[in-house]
Amino acid sequence: VLEERRPTREIRVERVVDEYIGMAAYMDRTAVSRLMAEAPSASGAYLTVDDTHSRELYRRLKQTPLVQGVFVRRSALKTFRTMVGQTMGTMVGVYVLFASMIAIGVVYNNARISLAERAREIGSLRVLGFHRREVSYILLGELAILTIIALPVGWLLGYALAALMVGMFDTDLYRIPLVVQPASYGYAALIVIAAATGAGWIVARRIAGMDLVRVLKTRE
Repeated sequence: VLEERRPTREIRVERVVDEYIGMAAYMDRTAVSRLMAEAPSASGAYLTVDDTHSRELYRRLKQTPLVQGVFVRRSALKTFRTMVGQTMGTMVGVYVLFASMIAIGVVYNNARISLAERAREIGSLRVLGFHRREVSYILLGELAILTIIALPVGWLLGYALAALMVGMFDTDLYRIPLVVQPASYGYAALIVIAAATGAGWIVARRIAGMDLVRVLKTRE
């Protein structure tokens, strides 16, 4: 014990609780008094206050000499969420921006590579009488299937990465719980689908403007 006579005691831990800020230990008041060999005492109180009488209560507590300070949980949470919300909002916005750019680049690059590899085949199908829309469905269908398959894989990898980052931030000062909202998966899917749609539209435009003579003359 780091106060008064500083006794050393050995006690049994009943259970472990999750504390996200700091490290605290909880014990029954009677057991604490017996452990310290002191009379029962209290250094603080947690109060549930009716909002209609809160001002009167704070006024009386302020006038009470034995009360050293008053901690209002609602105000502290509001201040904490405002400060953390601004910082986290900026960080999350930057992460989402970079993630969106990477997703768009990967999907578009994959579509361009597929078009470059199959340009001769697509040109041959056009010469054989296939319509532009039918030829586009072949390439865009493959892109859609790959996108659908990649979504659940990306969700699993994203959750694993989030768990790894949470574990790295686990310190004695604070801990961050791993909470992934279902909406996060939805936003990620929307970004990838939007990127795939944009890439598909660009590829379809390239197929429509393809020079069949030049494509067919190109050697593989």
